[in-house]
Formats: sequence, C-alpha cells, structure tokens
Amino acid sequence: MLYWALVFLVVAIIAGALGFGGIAGTSAGIAQILFFIFLAFLIISLVAGLFKRSS
Repeated sequence: MLYWALVFLVVAIIAGALGFGGIAGTSAGIAQILFFIFLAFLIISLVAGLFKRSS
C-alpha cells in the first residue's frame, strides 16, 4: 500500500509540474489517504507486536 501512495505522489508531482491541476489534486489526495491508512496499519502492527512480545 505504501507503494501505491508513492506512485500517486509521483503522478501528482509530475502532473503539477505540467500544469494539470485537477489530475495533480486528485493524485495528491489519493496519495495522502493511502499514506494515512499505511500509517494506521503501522501503528496497529507495532502495538500488536508489543502486546504479543510481553505475553
């Protein structure tokens, strides 16, 4: 999922450089959503790992 966030980030940067505002905004929005989903999964897995290790 982090891969797709980075792909949409690159697409947003390229589209922004070329002046395609709608495509850049949409790609940046998708990249931001995927980034926060990935961040939530990371935190959940770290917390689950801490609980598993202490048991």
